Amino acid sequence: MASSLHTVLLVSVSWISLLALLISPAQAATCNSQTFKNKLYDNCSDLLVLGSYLHWTHNASNSSLSVAFVATPAKSDGWVAWAINPTGTKMPGAQTLLAYKTENGAPAVNTLNITSYNSIVPGKLAFDVWDVSAEFSNGSFTIFAAVKVPKDATSVNQVWQVGSVVNKTSGFPEKHDFAPANLKSFGTLSLGANSTTTTNSTTSTPAGTNSTTNSTGGGGSGALRIGSGGNMGLFSVSLLVLGALIAL
Repeated sequence: MASSLHTVLLVSVSWISLLALLISPAQAATCNSQTFKNKLYDNCSDLLVLGSYLHWTHNASNSSLSVAFVATPAKSDGWVAWAINPTGTKMPGAQTLLAYKTENGAPAVNTLNITSYNSIVPGKLAFDVWDVSAEFSNGSFTIFAAVKVPKDATSVNQVWQVGSVVNKTSGFPEKHDFAPANLKSFGTLSLGANSTTTTNSTTSTPAGTNSTTNSTGGGGSGALRIGSGGNMGLFSVSLLVLGALIAL
């Protein structure tokens, strides 16, 4: 009887450990498990689709919005983008920040005015943008920027996207996939503290809540994804089961 129980518990531990390995940090991470070197934000959101995250601080005194957008490109040499659309809710009209890797592998950011589904114009956006930069760490890009928003604005329309192919010289992207997730990557970002984004029911939380301090890989100044809630939960269960096994 005891031998059979030992066998069952050993099999259980093996399966739980395997599941923990199969869950990647990117899948298990949340915005509260991310931190950045020398940058703090008041709020963050796990965006609805495309495994993307937004960190932001709204400064009403100067009508600015500081953001850090984190996403993984569809392929390793692909691109990620975040935009504010001052005239609509989806892609046409989106004033876009697009991150990609140049020919020498360094991350860079292009500003693009997506005037329609068939027209992308590189250059100055419809609003002021400054402190723009990008970092690449652990397979993901982070776009940092500050943008001017309308005075007394309570929300902005945001659009985000990921793609597979980009011209590494010009930074001009090829079309993204048209899977359901790619077609749902838009929402309304409420600028009030501890607020929620209404469109697509994306929620935000105060940045830093339940955050951890153990970093993983990447080094340097890239955005670090800290810990992994899913993996830790499975690991804890494994330890409990193993403890029960040892006690028998």
